[in-house]
Amino acid sequence: ANTAWAFATASVEAPILFNAIADAALTKLDVFKPQELANTVWAFATTSVEAPALFNAIADAALTKLDGFKPQNLA
Repeated sequence: ANTAWAFATASVEAPILFNAIADAALTKLDVFKPQELANTVWAFATTSVEAPALFNAIADAALTKLDGFKPQNLA
């Protein structure tokens, strides 16, 4: 989540890196905190990297952690 966020914040295009992050994240979403889920989605959306499987999995993971989200995570 932090790496994706950093690259997106710096406006660095790195689709190969983002694809690798998506693959790795899919296996670890159950341990992501709400902020990490939000940062990951934001980073992919900001860089316009399409990752529908990741977005669907994050949506599912977010549903199980709704009580942990703060307003800034949802903005």
